[in-house]
Formats: sequence, C-alpha cells, structure tokens
Amino acid sequence: MIKRVFKLFQIARRLSISGAIKTINEIHSLPAPINLFFNLISVGSQSYNTSTNKNAGEKLCNALQGMGTTFIKLGQFLATRPDIIGEDLAKDLEKLQDKVPAFDLHDAKKIIKKEIGENYFKNILEISEPIAAASIAQVHLAKIIIEDKEQQVAIKILRPDIEKLFNEELDALMLFAYIVESTFTKAKRLKLVEVVHLLREITNIEMDLRFEAAAANELYENTKNDYGFNVPKIYWNYTTKKILTLDKVDGVSIREHKKLEEAGVDLKKLAENLIQHFLKQAVRDGFFHGDMHQGNLFVDTSGNIIPVDFGIMGRLDKNNRKFLAEILYGFIQRDYVKVAEVHFQAGLVPQNASKEEFAQALRSVGEPIFGQSIKDISGGNLLAQLFEITEKFNMATQPPLLLLQKTMVVVEGVARKLHPDTNIWEVSRPILEGWLKSVKSPKSTIDTAINTSSEIIKRIPELPQLMDRAEYALKLMSEGKLNIGMGGKKNLEMEHMRLKNFRNNIIISFFGIVIVFLLVF
Repeated sequence: MIKRVFKLFQIARRLSISGAIKTINEIHSLPAPINLFFNLISVGSQSYNTSTNKNAGEKLCNALQGMGTTFIKLGQFLATRPDIIGEDLAKDLEKLQDKVPAFDLHDAKKIIKKEIGENYFKNILEISEPIAAASIAQVHLAKIIIEDKEQQVAIKILRPDIEKLFNEELDALMLFAYIVESTFTKAKRLKLVEVVHLLREITNIEMDLRFEAAAANELYENTKNDYGFNVPKIYWNYTTKKILTLDKVDGVSIREHKKLEEAGVDLKKLAENLIQHFLKQAVRDGFFHGDMHQGNLFVDTSGNIIPVDFGIMGRLDKNNRKFLAEILYGFIQRDYVKVAEVHFQAGLVPQNASKEEFAQALRSVGEPIFGQSIKDISGGNLLAQLFEITEKFNMATQPPLLLLQKTMVVVEGVARKLHPDTNIWEVSRPILEGWLKSVKSPKSTIDTAINTSSEIIKRIPELPQLMDRAEYALKLMSEGKLNIGMGGKKNLEMEHMRLKNFRNNIIISFFGIVIVFLLVF
C-alpha cells in the first residue's frame, strides 16, 4: 500500500509539472482541495511551458504525450469514450501520437532469444534496427528460415518491463480515482474508477501479443476469400506473450497517393474497396479492425489493402449487426419509421417511449443530412448524431457501437482522401442489401430454427436438474441471498471493495508523504 501511495505522489508531481492539471482546469474546474494538493506537490519544480496558440484539448495531448506510456494509453482510451468526456475533447485526444524513442537492438535480440528459445533463434538470419517505436512495443524487420525457405517478416517486441511499470502506475491512478470519487460527490458522475479499471483490462490484453496474433489470425480466416484485402500471416512458432511475428508488408502506405498512382493503382476503386471491406467485416463477420487510420493501411502493386496493428479490434453480436445494417439501410431509404421500429424491436429504446416521437427525432437527424450533396454524407457522423438522439430516449450507451462509429468516420475519411467524390451510400448499399437478404432468406430462417431446435433437444435430459436449480435459485432470491446483477461488474466491484478496505490508511499516508515531499523538495 505504501508503494502505491508513493507512486501516486510521483505521478501527481509529473501531472502538475507537465501542465496537465492547469489544462484540465481550463476544460473543467477541479475542486479547490485538489488544486491545492497539486500546487503543494509541485513546489520547487518548474512547470513546462504550454503554447497559448493551442486549445485546451491540444495542450492536454502534449502533456499526456510527455508523461509516457500509461498516460498516452489513458488519453487514447478516453478518445473512444465521448460519452464520458464529451465529443470535443474526445476529438482532440484522437490526435495523441503514440511515438516514443526506441530501445536498443541488443536488448531486442535478448528478448527474442529468451522468448522463442535457442533453436528457433538460430533460424533468424538478421534483425534490423527498429522501424517503428510506440509506447508499448516496437517493430523490427527480420529474415528467418521457415521450412527451408528464407522468409521476410516483421517482429513486434514489447518494451522491457512495460507491463510492471504500467500496472504500478495504474494502481496509483486507481487509488487517486477512488479518493476523488469518495471525497467529492460531483466527481462520481465521471466514473473515474470505472475508467481506470476498463483501461487496465483493455491494455493488459494489448500487452499480451498472443491476443493480437489471435485477432490477426481470426481476421485472416474471415477475409481470406475476399478479393482485395490481404491480412499478413502469423508465424506462431515465433510468437509469444512478448513478441509477435508476421509477414513483412510489401506495399506502400495508403497515404502515399502519388506513389500509388505511379504504381497503377485506381484510387477511386481503392476508396470503394476500403469502405466495402470494412462493412463486410462489421455486418457479415461481426469482427472488424478498430484502428484503420492511414498509418495502419498499406497497398500492394495489385491494389490489395494490407492492414497492420491488430491491437484494437471491434466485435458485434448478430443482433447488433442486424441493427446496424437495418439502421444504415433505413436511412439510405429515408424510412424513419422503419429505423424507429428496429430500435424498439432490438430493445434499445424503452418500450414506454413514443415510436412516433422517436421517428420524428430520427427525421430531424436524417433530413438535414440528405439535404447535402450525397457525396458529402458520412455514415459515421450519421451514427454519431443518431446516438446523440437516442440518449434523449434513455438508450443505453453501447461501447462496441461507439468503436464502430468512430472507426467508420476514420475509414470514410481515408476513402475521401483517396477519392473526394466517393459516394459512401452508393458504395455501402450492395453490402448492406446483400447481408440483410442473407439473414432474412428462407435458408437462414430454416438454419436458425434447426439450430434452436437441436439445442433444445440436447437440453431435454437436463430438464429435471434445471428445474431443481431454478427452484433453489428462486428460494435464495426470495431470502435476499442471491444478487443476479453482479455478473458484468464483479471485477469492478471487487476493486471498489479492495480500495475501501484501506481508505483510512490511505488518508494517513497521504498527508504523511505530503509533509515528506515538502521537506525534501
């Protein structure tokens, strides 16, 4: 506990010196006691200058950038949650650059050798200096012998001790979030403990490169028959928790328009393919690349799109996919009553809401958009406005759909840079129509019925036991001994309880260390 409190004071000092606290106050005034604490903790240090030419969000980006891995990741995570921090600040945080100095090639080789063992390491003929370095990992090119053939690969390597550093800093941030939430009632609406908890869960997965390899492999399997979209192959014998090895990308960055044209690539067709492949992943497979900005997309001489960096992936269940396709297609048809019905059928809007009023609200989103030139309409921005409307009807925020909406905006932006006259809706129509026809076809209906029936038949022998368990569960509920709402929030609530157990010790240590820091600095 003392270590966690000490780390908190180190972080607090860095926050204050970096100018982050000053910038946060420009966005949202912090309580006076918190400002007093940060002023005391920074005594004796010189704060970094912040440019007056930048808005508060941009200055916050710079401050977080200078504080390292944990705060870069915190900023990137918050950029995906406009429901927590607001749309404007989320857009500013999207500009946060995940670039830090590379670590030494000698250290990289030691990590690879330790991870894959001497026998496999002998098959690596050469390893380049790092070609890209981010806060969590860096990438090297290499040549390896696989099945007696020389293979060009890229190796992604986690930074040394990054997981330990990250979790220590998050422990301290969790403590700070808990103190703020416990002390200031108004701060509870910011869900600070929940934000830090979710960031820990997401980033700990990102720090296990086997998960990224599995995501790349799943995307490869889903799209291997899709002409024009090539996911690099994963080499599992050279992939562990700390390293990821996959095919070297032989292509040009999708931002290099002139080079693509010189290579004979049709930019109009490329823009259309990008949108259609993204929609296929979202509505057909329910699994999509969630970070499709220009830096993560390459194009080979045949015009094939090659994605990289599979750390952020989105997943939609079948209901959400059907919901998404029907919503977008309904807007294409300008059938607002149909779009409203889809929301109600999916249970996304309370049943006591007025369907007619909801359809009218949807029309208020759709008609101004369709008054524009069709080529200027963004599906992603349409969804953003849709989610804003549905909030007024108490529709619960769904993070998977938020990630999809943000990714759609990015994909459309890349497509329009390739070809400014790309008609998003005409390009999207065949994908949406085709998928909706497939899920509503007689074959799909029969398959669903067969699968449901087979599951029921399988469970018939278990029926007596299930009835006994149900009766026992009802008894526990009637006695107040069973809380059925614990499932999804179990880990978060455990974190709350753990923090609560030593709150008094925290407060004592808190003031003790303030005194020590004032004496030392």
